[in-house]
Amino acid sequence: MTVLHSWPLASDPAHLARLDNHDAELNTWIVAWVAHALPRQPLSLFEAPILYPEHRSLAFSEHMLVPSVMGAPLLWSGVSPVTVYNLLIIAGFALSGWSMYLLMRRWTGSEWAGIVAGLVYAFNAHALTRFVHLQAQHVEFFPLMLYALDRVIADGQRRHALLLAAAFVLQSLCSNYLLVFMSYAMVAAVAVRWNEINTINKRFELIIAGLISIVVLAPFLWPYFQVNREYGLARSADVVTQYNAGWRDYLVTGGRLHYAWWSHRLYEGRTALFPGFIVLMLAAIAVFSGKRLKEPRVRMVVAIGIFGAAMSLGTSLPGYRLLHEFLPLLSGLRNVARWGWMPLAAVAVLAGFGVAALEGRRWGRGVMITIALLVTIEAIRTPVGFTRFNGIPRIYDRLAAQSDVVVVEFPFYSGANVSLNGPYVLANTRYFKPLLNGYSSFHPDTFEARGRILGTFPSEAALAELRGSHVTHVTVHTGRYDADTLKAIDAIAALDLVADEDRIRLYRLK
Repeated sequence: MTVLHSWPLASDPAHLARLDNHDAELNTWIVAWVAHALPRQPLSLFEAPILYPEHRSLAFSEHMLVPSVMGAPLLWSGVSPVTVYNLLIIAGFALSGWSMYLLMRRWTGSEWAGIVAGLVYAFNAHALTRFVHLQAQHVEFFPLMLYALDRVIADGQRRHALLLAAAFVLQSLCSNYLLVFMSYAMVAAVAVRWNEINTINKRFELIIAGLISIVVLAPFLWPYFQVNREYGLARSADVVTQYNAGWRDYLVTGGRLHYAWWSHRLYEGRTALFPGFIVLMLAAIAVFSGKRLKEPRVRMVVAIGIFGAAMSLGTSLPGYRLLHEFLPLLSGLRNVARWGWMPLAAVAVLAGFGVAALEGRRWGRGVMITIALLVTIEAIRTPVGFTRFNGIPRIYDRLAAQSDVVVVEFPFYSGANVSLNGPYVLANTRYFKPLLNGYSSFHPDTFEARGRILGTFPSEAALAELRGSHVTHVTVHTGRYDADTLKAIDAIAALDLVADEDRIRLYRLK
């Protein structure tokens, strides 16, 4: 099903990519950097080479440790970072669906409940419109968290508390957004089942799970705390306002059927959060049939979904600005519409319960197959639009062979055009040496100030900035300059031409 929903990616993962979006270039670089740094300098993981000479530049974005570790063996064996990134996208979808399948099969005893819930969970509108964001596909540990939490509440055994901590940590190390979502999902789940946590033992095991999670995650949170203290990483509520979800977002989908029919009228600039008509019907069956709403697992999932939907409204939600100011972790989120993933996850679980309810009424296999096909037809948006990747120019291999290298690429982009540094960031995977350029979800004022000066290259002020930053090598992308500017660059005595390949000139700065 992953191959189907991501087609034609599996037909040529080495050359198909979403590198038309610079977020994909950044995330590909992150995966490659983590795999490069862990065996060489694990304690300096966050001292990444881009945005030099800024410190802890990996903490300007998400570190995506778990997906990166999954792809590390392939990268170590010489597989292209773009290929690995594509394979990790496929793995994320498949593992997420499989994990939800296992949970719902365990909770309901129904194979079909697991299959449908897995399809809905993995291939929802939000995930299928975020191919450039690997972390959006790697949500495979959330179902395990739900299972472990349910078991801790039911029997208070230590092994389930340890499983809960492990699942929480692994999911949190996929994405900082997911760390925040999972934290509050657990709070919502525990709140609606608090009357069941009626023994000291159960409460103690929940505390143990929480403490273990904090201790393990602390080394990965500390760099973000330092960056926030030094640069001001937190987002203001006014910034969040630009990313609020609204009721229209919950009607947006990239699924071919609905997009062509009606959703395209709402799509522009919105977050796709529409679960599908069949899924909503199944969820309604789960909630309103019999006494389902009184079941602890159903109430727990409903609470998670309602909380996520409310938070996705951002500053449109009365009282959100106060929550943003005082609740832990919220100020680190910018795109609050992504809270909408939580109701989509909740609806997937409820859809599984709905299928189990129908199966309990002796609805046959043919109906179950039809339901699985219908939720797939509603969600599917293949063929997905990929661009062709022909490899990183070989001129960058010359930098890999050098020692004590500090690189800058021109044109140098900052301000509103900073994302255009994306190809330079991807090229850095060939040599992993300090690079003044960079693209990230956060850019400190010092980078922007440097960018304004370097934007005047080949001026004397720009050359002075290069020397002050200890730059040793300069690349110039000739297709982005006119002939007169290229002549002025060649006339600079301090620049020695090393190579001229693929419309890129490599100079050594004396």
